[in-house]
Amino acid sequence: MSPRPLPPASAPVMARIVERNIQELLTRRQAEEARRTWQERLADAVTTFAGSLTFVFIHLALFGGWIIWNAGWLGLKPFDPSFVVLAMFASVEAIFLSTFVLISQNRMSAQADKRAELNLQVSLLSEHEITRLVTLVAEMAKKLGIREGHDPEIAELARDVRPEQVLDTIEHHEQVSSPV
Repeated sequence: MSPRPLPPASAPVMARIVERNIQELLTRRQAEEARRTWQERLADAVTTFAGSLTFVFIHLALFGGWIIWNAGWLGLKPFDPSFVVLAMFASVEAIFLSTFVLISQNRMSAQADKRAELNLQVSLLSEHEITRLVTLVAEMAKKLGIREGHDPEIAELARDVRPEQVLDTIEHHEQVSSPV
């Protein structure tokens, strides 16, 4: 295992677990990038290029030159006077670009779904841990005779949250409030 680089002197000191988690997430992201197929790499490269100003400038020059030439403004013989070939070229390019964008978006959506699932699992674990802590602290408060230990809200907070019940409640409220 290689030694971790030290943070810059001006960087705030973080807990080691935060540093470990950041490193683990970066390692995981790099492994996912390395597992991409050549088709995914190609789709991402095309999408990245198509979303750049260089792409826009190239198209301005090509389409602008095409239009100027075929409008007869340069005094050259038009090769596409009705601009049918230009329209066909643009349409075919749009088909391919939209396909590449969809491929990249599908991959990014799958990654987002994984991250959302991780977030949900961590949140559920945190909820469970907090519920146990509330129970423990409430029992300690009761034993020590602290008035807040008998607060009725504590009993409610000490109950485990069931995600399926939360989802059912959300769906119920959505059905009641949506004008169908």
